[in-house]
Amino acid sequence: MIIDLAAVLAGLLAIGGVVVGVVGVVGTTRPPRPPSALALRLRGWWTGTGRTRREQRAHQIKIVAGVGGGAVAWLLSGWPAAGLIVGVAVPGIPWLFAAASIEQQALNRLKAVEFWTRRLADIVAQGIGLQQAIVATAATAPRAIEQEVRDLAARIQANVDPAVALQQFADEIDDYTCDQVIAPLMLHLKDRGQGLHEVLAAISRSIAAEIEMRSTIDAKRAGPRFAVRFLSGMTIALIAYGAFKPDYLRAYSTPVGQLVLLGLAGLYVFLMILVRRLSLPPSRPRLLPPTGSPTREALA
Repeated sequence: MIIDLAAVLAGLLAIGGVVVGVVGVVGTTRPPRPPSALALRLRGWWTGTGRTRREQRAHQIKIVAGVGGGAVAWLLSGWPAAGLIVGVAVPGIPWLFAAASIEQQALNRLKAVEFWTRRLADIVAQGIGLQQAIVATAATAPRAIEQEVRDLAARIQANVDPAVALQQFADEIDDYTCDQVIAPLMLHLKDRGQGLHEVLAAISRSIAAEIEMRSTIDAKRAGPRFAVRFLSGMTIALIAYGAFKPDYLRAYSTPVGQLVLLGLAGLYVFLMILVRRLSLPPSRPRLLPPTGSPTREALA
């Protein structure tokens, strides 16, 4: 059975390779079209939510490892359900355990935005113009947003429209709190009003209070996160025990048993997703519409 399955998979891969090779050499007569919603969704699934190329590559490695691990589990056990479960578990378990690091990264970026806002307010208070003040902050930008601040300063020095440069900066940070900082800066570019230093200082104090509150809440979410780790560890130990004791899982070897196993695995994944959501703060929509969004185009 395993040999037949391997032969079928090899044949499908060979045929697919021939088709892709012919299309790549000959091409098509159809004019290029914008990617569909499904293509964009698949591309997002493949690249992940990482901000850097390194994070995206790590996400892709996990996906490839999941597919490979699922195929090996299927071939060794002869259970399609085992292959599917392993294929989902390989990238899924790190995703479950990453809740604490995600919130910590968000807090670090929030602290960086607060520091940058306070630094910008201090420079503006000395009578320096906003654009010159932004360029001056690039030298002391916090590490969490260092690249974004340097890109912003570079755009301003390259005579890019300051409002456009600030909008791009907000899109790169992609955070509601950062939009609270950028919005008054964009308004200041239009009216050149007084009191920008006071506004930025007040926003900085508000961000500092938010950081303190979120840090307290994050400490209370340690319980749900421990539950995720404990339940996942017990499940892995149970599967490992079944691998060494085939009689323990023999009831799932039938077609009906395979369906039951998939149902139990799906229920487990659903519950783990709910627990993970409890361990993360709710996401807030952007204050400034992203560039290219319908709302942004309507405002323009």
